Amino acid sequence: MSRVGQVFDNPVTGERVVLLTDPFEHPDRVLAAHLTVAPGGRVAMAHIHPAVRERFHVLGGKVGFLVDGQEVTLGPGEAAEVLPGVVHDWWQIGDEDASVVVEAVPGDRLSEFITSIFGLCRDGKVNREGVPHPLQIMVMVNEYKEEMILAKPPPSIQKALAAVLSPIGRLRGLKPSYPEYITSTEVVTPNPDALALLDEEGRLTGFE
Repeated sequence: MSRVGQVFDNPVTGERVVLLTDPFEHPDRVLAAHLTVAPGGRVAMAHIHPAVRERFHVLGGKVGFLVDGQEVTLGPGEAAEVLPGVVHDWWQIGDEDASVVVEAVPGDRLSEFITSIFGLCRDGKVNREGVPHPLQIMVMVNEYKEEMILAKPPPSIQKALAAVLSPIGRLRGLKPSYPEYITSTEVVTPNPDALALLDEEGRLTGFE
């Protein structure tokens, strides 16, 4: 069953995601989503996607981006691209919800990671910044090392720690992803303005 239109909320970081494409059924594994971020909301931590390219197009509100050490503020109609291996962070700015269309390629495994993080947040298994227990993070990083690593500690140290600590976490019943979090029972009709930014193949337009 397609997950297009399924809704995933993160009550800790203030993010709400509506899937516009399902990377599990897309031939190029494209993940496109309409992201709404409440005032004060932000991604949980600066991070790197070693093998994933991300693109962002702001529909409404303002978003601050830190990409490879450069900070910018984007408003409606503006866009940003994050290439694989680049450290980045982002956050909502102002009193108005930020509305952003996001594309990630490949996005199938990344979507597993993100929806599992959101589910852990909904179930209260994170700290106040939305970060799971260190052992849980190490289990996830070890499995999804090509999709997501933290900006700190350095990647080489982080991967070595994950290789050592992940087996301990798994022995304690922790998993890299959780099937119960990967789908949602809440389904909506995607925002037409968000859909209008995608081409026939479900890719975000406006980029070369």
